[in-house]
Amino acid sequence: MKVLSFILEKEFKQIFRDRTILAMMLVAPIVQLIVLPLVANFDVKNINLVYINHDQSTYSQQLIQKITASGYFILVEAPFSYKEGIALIEDGKADVVLEVPEGFERNLVREGRQALGLSIDAINGSKSSLGGAYLLSVIREFNTQLDVNVKAPQRIGNVAQFSVASAHWYNPQMEYRYYIVPGILAILLTIIGGFLSALNVVKEKEIGTIEQINVTPIKKWQFILGKLIPFLVVGLILFTLGLTVMYVVYGIFPAGSLFTLYAFAIMYLIAILGFGLLVSTYADSQLQAMFIAYFFIMIFLLMSGFLTNVDSMPAWSQQISNAIPVTHFVNAIRLIVLKGSSFAQLSTEFLYLAGFAILLNGWAIWNYRKTN
Repeated sequence: MKVLSFILEKEFKQIFRDRTILAMMLVAPIVQLIVLPLVANFDVKNINLVYINHDQSTYSQQLIQKITASGYFILVEAPFSYKEGIALIEDGKADVVLEVPEGFERNLVREGRQALGLSIDAINGSKSSLGGAYLLSVIREFNTQLDVNVKAPQRIGNVAQFSVASAHWYNPQMEYRYYIVPGILAILLTIIGGFLSALNVVKEKEIGTIEQINVTPIKKWQFILGKLIPFLVVGLILFTLGLTVMYVVYGIFPAGSLFTLYAFAIMYLIAILGFGLLVSTYADSQLQAMFIAYFFIMIFLLMSGFLTNVDSMPAWSQQISNAIPVTHFVNAIRLIVLKGSSFAQLSTEFLYLAGFAILLNGWAIWNYRKTN
């Protein structure tokens, strides 16, 4: 333990000596945690609408007022022809074109039906599908509130009716930040832990101090553990600051136990730091280490369920996702923060992280060569 304490003392001195790196480790992730949830928002709003009104009737005016009052649509133009509306989509100035034909109000009153023309820019698939669904929902609500339907004669006799009441658990207001903020905190731990630990050992190789360490009686596990513990401490400090920002800025306080949350954070940091140290044992320069770590971390980000649901992925990619430690930590931190899941309920996820921690750190110790 005395040898390990000397290594830890050396590592902590190196970390605190470089104030720029220290600021990047602690300040930059906090700024990102404050800013990114505000922009990484998949709620579809501000849909640019072109409204072509050939009828100029009371109903057609009420319809556009209903649409713009929904809060999802911005009326950008009201041209007189469909050709002009499509030109606005082609120029990227509009997302949706809604065309109201001549005789709109007359046909609703006399015949009880009328078709509308709807054209949607489908380049952005998510925005087009959700925007179209929002618009159809507004039109359906408008239809039920029309005087001609409200005052229509009711059918004689008792009519069976049913109603559906829905409740949104764990996120009653359906606010996207409650879902994205815990995920971003997990990803920031991944980036900081993976990159910094990957560059640390390689830095020793480049400046030549690794040769002095190799001729000492330091054991391989002592060397790897001495590199891991300082970044584990820094990662836990960052995690604590992240939870503070999550509460102060976004009003999100973990519904579950803080003990459970920190237990998962510690085990995950051990696993991701082991990954970074494993990369550093294979790389000969910081540039190599950075590119290798970048390659894997990008896969971790895209396949971890951070932005997209794992269940919606193809079967083969779900298998890869389950073999990534980030997937299990992102899932666990969201369940603890939002749902209040207990340690017992997430024991499988914890065992996954523990397995990754043992595998990656054991591999790093085995692959570290004192003859380098």
